[in-house]
Amino acid sequence: MVNLRPLKKPGHASLVDSIVIIGLGRFGQSLALELMADGADVLAIDRNEELVQQFNGKITHAVQADATNEEVLRQLGVHEATHAVVAIGDSIEGSLLTSSLLMGFGVRHVWAKAVSDAHGRILSQIGVHHVVHPERESGVRVAHQVRAQLKDYIDLGGGYALVRTTPPASVLGQPLREVHVRSKFGVTVIASKRPDGRWVDVSGDSILSADDEILVTGPIEKAERFHLG
Repeated sequence: MVNLRPLKKPGHASLVDSIVIIGLGRFGQSLALELMADGADVLAIDRNEELVQQFNGKITHAVQADATNEEVLRQLGVHEATHAVVAIGDSIEGSLLTSSLLMGFGVRHVWAKAVSDAHGRILSQIGVHHVVHPERESGVRVAHQVRAQLKDYIDLGGGYALVRTTPPASVLGQPLREVHVRSKFGVTVIASKRPDGRWVDVSGDSILSADDEILVTGPIEKAERFHLG
């Protein structure tokens, strides 16, 4: 069994430390390398032994295995993972079978690559939490979303990012000017999403709730960590 580094206990302000990536095509490779560069432990699984050999020493664990086999995934400890990405692109059947196994394991956050809109709809129907369309989203962008548990991420250049996330408990229930978001966290909350789906500008008088989605801008690391408090 591959032992991935355990995640921090709930309540600790931390990015995701351990992530499973299934499929080492172009998208999976980009994602794995970006997550490694960002300090995560990565278990990558692919059927292609040659691809796996190429990544030995470049990522934490690279394993040649059939990810559609439930027993194989259990032997690798994937059933204990909390975050996994299905990056299989050469077989829709393989993608769906693997995604279904991960959902059955109860993996809390499953991302899956869709090669078409129809593929994406089926992934959503079987319960996949995040469906990724690589032709629209780069591996770098998805890596930030996966590790920082963001709803969306846009690199603005110059070390700054715009993220869509949820507010930390420490800023809830009081006007934003009273919690000093910019001086305390180094970021700016620029908009919040109303229950009817409309985005509205945020001011110092705005009061956020736990169910809100917000847009935050600032230095990449601070913007990513803001929702952690």
